[in-house]
Amino acid sequence: MGNGVKEGQVGLKQNGVEPIVPSHVLSEGSPEKRKVIHSLMSGALAGAVAKTAVAPLDRTKIIFQVSAKRFSAKEAYRLIYRTYLNDGFLSLWRGNSATMVRVIPYAAIQFCAHEEYKQLLGRYYGFHGKTLTPLPRFIAGSLAGTTAAMLTYPLDLVRARMAVTPKEMYSNILHVFIRISREEGLKTLYRGFAPTILGVIPYAGLSFFTYESLKKLHADHSGRAQPYPLERLAFGACAGLIGQSASYPLDVVRRRMQTAGVTGHVYGSILPTMREIIREEGLIRGLYKGLSMNWVKGPIAVGISFTTFDLTQILLRKLQFSTNIER
Repeated sequence: MGNGVKEGQVGLKQNGVEPIVPSHVLSEGSPEKRKVIHSLMSGALAGAVAKTAVAPLDRTKIIFQVSAKRFSAKEAYRLIYRTYLNDGFLSLWRGNSATMVRVIPYAAIQFCAHEEYKQLLGRYYGFHGKTLTPLPRFIAGSLAGTTAAMLTYPLDLVRARMAVTPKEMYSNILHVFIRISREEGLKTLYRGFAPTILGVIPYAGLSFFTYESLKKLHADHSGRAQPYPLERLAFGACAGLIGQSASYPLDVVRRRMQTAGVTGHVYGSILPTMREIIREEGLIRGLYKGLSMNWVKGPIAVGISFTTFDLTQILLRKLQFSTNIER
């Protein structure tokens, strides 16, 4: 059969007629593949831009989370200033290389997975091409965050270690992996995994739910399908504020468990860690330490992340459309 097709095509060419191949055969699967690639690229860029923008605040927050020091805006400012004086301006971004190694695949997977889960849930609930209702919207966000966290968790632990240790202890990302494996065992790379997953379910679920809901409300009331960039930033900021506030105590717990090997503490599981933090530092001062800084850092990061993703997606679609016209 294959030879017959080839002979037929050759015969047509010899007679001066080009063989007509159905266009859907040539492009079969390519729009879906392009969509996935665009989502991965947009998500990677969104994560990198957002995390780099707030890296000094993020590093400061982690240092307070894993120590018994009382948090205040004044103390946070002093820590940043001392770091700048002692180690230089770029030291404020220490651990950011590890953050990028983690956040680029994490954000790429999370945003891409969210788009795919939205489609799957849309088909399941019968919302083909329409905005999901609230519950599926929350589920899509939670599943996206869980998928990304499960696939990139060891990089998150490495980034936390680099953020709270002097540069003499760990020279680079690979050095962290080697030392942890040799001195603490490979199992340590997943220490704090349980609170991370439990925390990411409400965090990612509420973040995506809030952002998508605000975009829908905006479209319904303004008559514009697409918000302006500043409006996207505001929607993302609200999403970050709600998502991070809901999951913050588990964020503190996972940081304590991740950095136990270098802070001298021994933390077993979630509840004993919570009890020890509350006993030593109190409920609010312990489990919500650094939350006020997160209310500054979180909305900025999430706002930038969602906005960058959406605008990059729009740009890539326009470029694809222009390429198709030129063809």
